[in-house]
Amino acid sequence: MTPGARVAAAIDILDIHLSGTPAEQALTGWARGHRFAGSKDRAAIRDHVFDALRRLRSSAGLGGGMTGRAVMIGLLRGQGIDPDTLFTGVGHAPAVLADQERVSGGDLSRAARLDCPDWMLPHFDQSLGDRSDDVLEALRHRAPVFLRVNSARANLDQAQSQLAEDGIVTRPHPLASTALEVLENHRNINSSRAFLDGLVELQDAASQAVVEALQIAPGLRVLDFCAGGGGKALALAALGAEVVAHDISPARMKDIPARAKRAGCQIQIATPDRLGDFGTFDLVFADAPCSGSGSWRRAPQGKWLMTRERFAGLLDTQQTVLSQLPTQTAPDGAIAYATCSLLDAENRAQVNWFIAEQSGFAIDLEAQFSPLDGGDGFYVARLKRM
Repeated sequence: MTPGARVAAAIDILDIHLSGTPAEQALTGWARGHRFAGSKDRAAIRDHVFDALRRLRSSAGLGGGMTGRAVMIGLLRGQGIDPDTLFTGVGHAPAVLADQERVSGGDLSRAARLDCPDWMLPHFDQSLGDRSDDVLEALRHRAPVFLRVNSARANLDQAQSQLAEDGIVTRPHPLASTALEVLENHRNINSSRAFLDGLVELQDAASQAVVEALQIAPGLRVLDFCAGGGGKALALAALGAEVVAHDISPARMKDIPARAKRAGCQIQIATPDRLGDFGTFDLVFADAPCSGSGSWRRAPQGKWLMTRERFAGLLDTQQTVLSQLPTQTAPDGAIAYATCSLLDAENRAQVNWFIAEQSGFAIDLEAQFSPLDGGDGFYVARLKRM
């Protein structure tokens, strides 16, 4: 496919998405109907679509409308690319620009320029202060790809050497001692020997740093209360913890047994109806449902789907999760509350609420990571019984 044809495909997919279809579903549907497209074409089209979603508001402003075509015109302008070079009408390229499309959009508001919903901008300003614009700007760009080296299988040098055999170039990242940033050929990871043999897992560097900050001692009994797919449970187990994974929706944990087997670690699964059978824990870890504002680079649809009502519902859910944790915590144990959010309302404010509601807990450790550190945005606080 020509560069212009790839842009045309991205326009079609964006139109499907903007009509209400999730982006991944729109991409999959397009690929099934266009089997002639090679892997490099599909990868380039995917990059166009997700670049557009990260910058949806500014691109629509620069392109003159909220359609796939207008958004791609605006995206190219925002990237410093002349749309005329791709909108040629030749072959499968998009039709040439109409006169009205040659006029760039007017001045953008601060929220539009930073690709942030108007109502969320005050939350960022209150939470991040003078770093707000820089963080929001970082969220408009692609996220690096990170790997966690499974210390039970290999050290960093061994993992890097094995990855290099499959053409995957990496370098250590300072956020976590187990973190490797992928510099080349990240799309080869899932088929690489290092991945298949359990030497590495895909995991953001800040997510790794959250686990590392907890200073897990071997043999510690840990409950991962909101385990989901098990990324943090695997990281905890690699440090020697005895991990039990739990999630209110057990189907989310379906991949954990296979992932644990590949990693060479033991993780027990506790469904909500059986959680009481496991007793109490030295550490109860809850990576709570949140706005995902710290990971908008990876899941940009999230910021456009978030509403005041959904945000309020998430705050209620976080408090519900927190209120369930003390009964799972041993008398001399601790709770770790984490989110992939940058917003105080979901982080310190919720911890303060918990301390006010539950007597006998105090903050023992607290850490905040932002995209300016290189990884995603994350928050973690450990609360110990007094």
